[in-house]
Amino acid sequence: MQPLSGYRVLDLTNVLAGPFCCHQLAHLGAEVIKVENPKGGDLARQLGADPALNDAFMGASFLAQNAGKKSVVLNLKDSGDRQRFLELAKTADVIVENFRPGVMARLSLDFELIKSVNPEIVYCAISGFGQDGPLASYPAYDQIIQGMAGVMNITGDPDTAPYRVGYPLADTVGGLTAAMAINAALASSERKATFIDVAMLDSVLATMGWAVSNLLVAGKPPAPIGNNNVTASPSGTFRTKDGLINIAANKQEQFEQLCILLQRPEWRDDPRFINRHSRLSNREELSRLIESLLVEQTTEFWWHTLTEKGVPAGPVFSVKEMLNHPQVKSRGLIEEFDSECIGRPLKIVSGGYRFNGLPPRVGSPPPTLGADNDSILPVASQEERTDE
Repeated sequence: MQPLSGYRVLDLTNVLAGPFCCHQLAHLGAEVIKVENPKGGDLARQLGADPALNDAFMGASFLAQNAGKKSVVLNLKDSGDRQRFLELAKTADVIVENFRPGVMARLSLDFELIKSVNPEIVYCAISGFGQDGPLASYPAYDQIIQGMAGVMNITGDPDTAPYRVGYPLADTVGGLTAAMAINAALASSERKATFIDVAMLDSVLATMGWAVSNLLVAGKPPAPIGNNNVTASPSGTFRTKDGLINIAANKQEQFEQLCILLQRPEWRDDPRFINRHSRLSNREELSRLIESLLVEQTTEFWWHTLTEKGVPAGPVFSVKEMLNHPQVKSRGLIEEFDSECIGRPLKIVSGGYRFNGLPPRVGSPPPTLGADNDSILPVASQEERTDE
């Protein structure tokens, strides 16, 4: 099932938030055409852990989120190429860009001009802070947004915070937010030109619901508490004989079952642990007592023992361990291509969902720079083209 089949998306974006948005649209069936600059294209083509791929403009960072797309190169500072882009825009349903506010206007390719040639276009602009406000013109990268949104301030423990989240959270959330908004616009019963303004800062704050709500409603600022759950105890990371395990005994019945499994039924009536509030107030003491028993057995033992008795638990895996786990393999999350793309087999992560039991798939690997110029763009002689 490809619900966006028949829709054309022009992807003018670079690096992560915008490309990740269009990665989702491609896996939903849209025809996504990357419009890249002639001098290297998307910067992500030069980013990743394999220097040889970076040199070939097929960096691992680019490969991660551009499968199924097509690529054309246009120098949007050149009048001829701008006209070619406008001709292409007439055929599109969606345009996604992540330039700083004002850049597309300076190129004479802003929303007002685009909608004059395509009155049904969905135009999505992704930026760090949005199209207006005192910070609109400021540059922003993922870590800047994590820091300003308060994410870093509540990540880590009291002795180590602030810490950034270990992957580009703000870029990814911004891309998902944009994809959701674009799909909503396309689903409208009255299609008309729509301008979508996605700010990474807004997107991240919108996902911090509980942390923000506790401040806005209860007046309690969020604080870093390491691997503990702010709402419940025991709910966090605990040391075992050979590693770490996450236990989330968030409900009263789950805590009581944990007491039985640890052979400490008296904890159920202990005034320090008798209810949720008491356990939160005595979290450190409860965690110490639990860990003193967990270290007698392995993570694997406790994982299965707790889970089988209704106490949510799970090991702390590395990314490699999880990707190799039968659960991920059984879900078809990893999409595979043969060697025509980078000279060896390529694996990427597809969309994180299924339609009627099937994971989303695209029909082609990530494109080389400008691979689809001849089949997509109006014919232009070399004399007409510039690389300024």
